[in-house]
Amino acid sequence: MKFEYAPAPESTAIVDIQSDYNLFIDGKFVPSKGGKRFATMNPANEQVLAKVTQGTAADVDRAVKAATNAYKKTWSKLPGADRGKYLFRIARILQERAREFAVLESMDNGKPIRETRDTDIPLAAAHFFYHAGWADKLEHAGLGANPKAHGVVGQIIPWNFPLLMLAWKIAPALATGNTVVLKPAETTPLTALLFAEVCQQAELPNGVVNIVTGDGATGSALVNHPGIQKIAFTGSTEVGKLIARSVVGTKKALTLELGGKGANIVFEDAPIDETVEGIINGIYFNQGHVCCAGSRLLVQENIKDELIEKLKRRMSMIRVGDPLDKNTDLGAINSKAQLTKIQELAQSGDTEGAERWSPECQLPEKGFWFPPTFFTGVSQSHRIAREEIFGPVLSVITFRTPSEAIEKANNTPYGLSAGIWTDKGSRILWSAQQLKAGVIWANTFNKFDPASPFGGYKESGWGREGGRHGLAAYLKGDM
Repeated sequence: MKFEYAPAPESTAIVDIQSDYNLFIDGKFVPSKGGKRFATMNPANEQVLAKVTQGTAADVDRAVKAATNAYKKTWSKLPGADRGKYLFRIARILQERAREFAVLESMDNGKPIRETRDTDIPLAAAHFFYHAGWADKLEHAGLGANPKAHGVVGQIIPWNFPLLMLAWKIAPALATGNTVVLKPAETTPLTALLFAEVCQQAELPNGVVNIVTGDGATGSALVNHPGIQKIAFTGSTEVGKLIARSVVGTKKALTLELGGKGANIVFEDAPIDETVEGIINGIYFNQGHVCCAGSRLLVQENIKDELIEKLKRRMSMIRVGDPLDKNTDLGAINSKAQLTKIQELAQSGDTEGAERWSPECQLPEKGFWFPPTFFTGVSQSHRIAREEIFGPVLSVITFRTPSEAIEKANNTPYGLSAGIWTDKGSRILWSAQQLKAGVIWANTFNKFDPASPFGGYKESGWGREGGRHGLAAYLKGDM
């Protein structure tokens, strides 16, 4: 039986999108010294939402000077309890304006309103609440008796979770006494610019948070600015390597959260129906635009047929379409460039002999869309098993023994996440000890909490974000 859902679109009336946006420097929106602008569009219908400023090296310099001045004269002199009050205030404002942020995020990013409303925005507020609590307790974080802030932190965030990644970066930086210059992704800058209004509303001292929009050239100017004491980057492994090379020989601290090719391992005693839900959540959440996505499904050979049959049935119920429709499960691909990359890698799966399957679904004519897809008959040598697709594409690989599963799961240059599905607690613990991944879920997937550290091994980066461990990156402890 197939249920039909009447359209349930969320109204966009709550969002006031300006036609042009300036940079946010020293507590005010100011024009660029270069003056150029670029368009940010809604990937679901290709309509231009606004023109955003292309920040120049001179703009970055202005922002760094404002952050330096705020650090020296204001922020570093505030007691931790007072810093915490500002973070609590920001968190409450995010909650009060949650619907506005959720709608804007869906419009600019293409992800379903259900996800921005229920995951992105609540978690962003939760990060500010959590870190506000740490602001006056840093000497108890196990980082020395008198931990000190770095000073001015440069932060670069990706397009897949724009506001949430902003919260992951800004909340711990401010809680530990740093000031910030942040560059959002060029395709999704609007919630960062709306966050600038939240900073004003919270009466955050001028210069503590600065937001400079732009492309990779703007990010490069930020990374290489001599006034920056620490860089925090979330994005592709390729760019992360460039950043790591550029800070060699400097005294800049660095944290990197990069790509992944997570293994979701299903043992023969796994609860199949629950596991299928976990597989769906692991790869099709946020259109697969998730660095820790369970993009490699490792399934024990003797249950593969049953699992695939149930997976097909469940995938046929995924609703693809308007991100602002509250019934939508899978939204638009974030950009034309990302869609092209997904199409190219999926084509390589066909060429190399894997078998593609997608449910029947009507894709909208306008915008950037890709159906939920999986490949069977995948071997370790296939590109779709090795390279990060960053889209709604799953590679299914079989194994016979637990040792073979671990060997295949670890056979990747990445090490960000993994999932284990089994009825045996002993097998969960054994597998978790063997897996080379920073985050390992057991009988669930894609669960996040501000108190839990997140990060990877190998080419998935270094350092941790969230939890007590995440504070360390923003402090110089007297160890």
